[in-house]
Amino acid sequence: MDKKELAGMFDHTFLKAYATKEDFIKLCNEAKEIGAAMVAINSSPVAMCKELLKGTNIHVGAAISFPLGQTTIEVKVAETKKAIEDGADEIDYVINIGELKMGHYDYIEKEMQSIVDVCKEHHVLSKVIFENCYLEKDEIIKVAQIAKKVKPDYIKTSTGFGTGGATVEDVRLMKEIVGDDVQVKAAGGIRDWTTCLAMIEAGATRIGTSSSLKILEEFDNTK
Repeated sequence: MDKKELAGMFDHTFLKAYATKEDFIKLCNEAKEIGAAMVAINSSPVAMCKELLKGTNIHVGAAISFPLGQTTIEVKVAETKKAIEDGADEIDYVINIGELKMGHYDYIEKEMQSIVDVCKEHHVLSKVIFENCYLEKDEIIKVAQIAKKVKPDYIKTSTGFGTGGATVEDVRLMKEIVGDDVQVKAAGGIRDWTTCLAMIEAGATRIGTSSSLKILEEFDNTK
């Protein structure tokens, strides 16, 4: 893997509540500088970032029902549609963790299918955020099995706003369940090259991080 290939795995991230226009300009300029796959933002600034990235191949990714996942399917679908209308190329939505905890697997499947269908209709990539720090191993397996059936483009470990982020064990487990049918995105707490490499070796093909530049610098220093 060379530096360009590594940068092309990054969802360069800024999801803070206090984000301003200047933050998004900086984020998009950094993404262009390194050749990131995507900028990961909340849904409100999608149109702005789409304009800032015009003429590049860098995607704009909208976080839906972020970071709690505690909105109805209808609201998540509406937010997804609006983000796509504003120019989103990728959608990262948070599952309803409470419904999962109650064993309502049909709800989780319906939610996933509803959002994935909208994304496929508009040729937009879909990512399902599990928020593994709140889940038991059997719950991670169950959602991954649902994803293997529904086939979003990615399943994702974490929002980065929970009590924990990505772990190598979780990435490996998720990849083991979905195989080649769905890709895995590791996100949350990935701030150095050593951790990043471990996630890739475990099966992640996308890395969500706000430390893209630091990781690339550390990668350079290993050469």
